[in-house]
Amino acid sequence: MGLTARIRTRDGWAVSHAVVTVTDTTGTQVLRAEADAEGAVRDATELAPGAYTVIVTAVGYAPAAASALVTASGRAEVGTVTLARQGGTELPPPGPWTIDPAHSSVAAVAQHLGISSVHGRFTDFTGAIEIAPDDVTKSRVEAVIRAASIDTGNGMRDTHLRSADFLDVERHPEITYRSTALRAAGSDRWTVQGELAMHGVVRPVDLDLVYLGTGADPWGGTRAAFRATAGLHREDFAMNYNQVLQAGIAAIGTTLKVELDIQAVQGETLPAG
Repeated sequence: MGLTARIRTRDGWAVSHAVVTVTDTTGTQVLRAEADAEGAVRDATELAPGAYTVIVTAVGYAPAAASALVTASGRAEVGTVTLARQGGTELPPPGPWTIDPAHSSVAAVAQHLGISSVHGRFTDFTGAIEIAPDDVTKSRVEAVIRAASIDTGNGMRDTHLRSADFLDVERHPEITYRSTALRAAGSDRWTVQGELAMHGVVRPVDLDLVYLGTGADPWGGTRAAFRATAGLHREDFAMNYNQVLQAGIAAIGTTLKVELDIQAVQGETLPAG
């Protein structure tokens, strides 16, 4: 006898903090139960035969309703109830995630001579993500980039970028980013607010984030994919060097577009190998 149900996200993950309320045809509440750590609801309260409405709520999710018919056995089997993130945006299941540098990219694009672009990337970085269980806006991300790992495909240019004219990697070997807040920016986008420390200067920088989904990997782990972009001004980080050509055109643009393609593995460590 009683009520059984399973509460899941659209990706199939358990919603461990869901609350299930059952009302009869008059709208009177007859049962209230909480999901366990596996998103399962099992309540032994005996219900009279008849039709009932089951309402499932959880912080950060849109409420869902389902009908249940209780037979003479006094049992109501609701089955699986799927909850959607508030605003329609899904995120990975809560807990720690570790950024996988081998399957991620930290890139930047700068204008060159006013007519083309220079593409660069950092090849040495680490990062961690913490998805908050109850209030997703309290989730956090932090990353550390080795400034000397800049690679634009041109050795002479890379040496110059590592010099005191730009990144000054000897005095400032690390570029760090730490989030301070997370907010929904649309049905499928998030804004990560944070602080970027680069070249000895700390500035607020927002990331425009899209969550691309979660899935199993061949090594027995679970991966989540994200794409993010941001715009930076070199002058904001005390990198004022430029070469102005005879035509009055700056050799290197003053703005940078940062493009991040990130894969993160569930857990606090990366898989061996």
